Amino acid sequence: MKDGECINWTELPSELTSSILRRLSSIDILENVQKVFTSWRHVCKDSEMWRKIDMRNLVDVGLNLEIMCRHAVDRSQGGLVEIDIWNFATDSLLNYIAERPGQYHNQKNRPLRLPLLEELEFSYCPLSVESLRLVGRSCPNLKTLKLNRLTLMRFPYESDDDALASAETMPKLSHLQLFANNLTDPGLNVILDNCPNLEHLDLRECRSIKLSGDLRASLSKDTKGVISVWVPRMTHFFLTNRLPKLPNSSRFLRVSYIVRGLH
Repeated sequence: MKDGECINWTELPSELTSSILRRLSSIDILENVQKVFTSWRHVCKDSEMWRKIDMRNLVDVGLNLEIMCRHAVDRSQGGLVEIDIWNFATDSLLNYIAERPGQYHNQKNRPLRLPLLEELEFSYCPLSVESLRLVGRSCPNLKTLKLNRLTLMRFPYESDDDALASAETMPKLSHLQLFANNLTDPGLNVILDNCPNLEHLDLRECRSIKLSGDLRASLSKDTKGVISVWVPRMTHFFLTNRLPKLPNSSRFLRVSYIVRGLH
């Protein structure tokens, strides 16, 4: 390209255009980008554009984001791999995502599954335990779950419902984030026992976690295989336990976790 020469964006190969546009949020694509050029609209309708859906909404943009999210899921045509939703998720939306027929045109025989989905984030949304179980049943290969609550949204009681739903239906999890959850030590034990591939566990603002002596000891054993755990009030103490080196198993080389001050 000569100096001073402008790019004709409509003449770019569709593969390159798709690669560029995928770096934008799904909200921007649906609301603005697809309306710029006809060629861009064709690219934005390609299912490959919607393998990852980013609907992180930090402010009230005055849009019906649930309807937009449903459009995005429709365009994925069953190829959804990752989806992030902040502030507006509902049980009905989660049901829609999980039960999306995708490429199965026979409604009677289609499986209610998203077999490609590996990462799911629902932040600051009031989802029910039934919806979490539906996620587990519908996403058999889910490896990352981020379920983050606002601290102000926490109920004033202890509950292991989210922990049990995740542990019972998502055995392949390797990364679990439960920010400001109500789970207790027994719920954490269930997660550790039922998710053998778990490597990273984020429990910040989970104020019902006490890390009792037995639980703290179990986290340092190589049978758990957890690399890092972040727990409430984590500024007081940092413990690192080095485990014996095992052949071809780097996940057992180190267990690091942060606990409350021991005083």
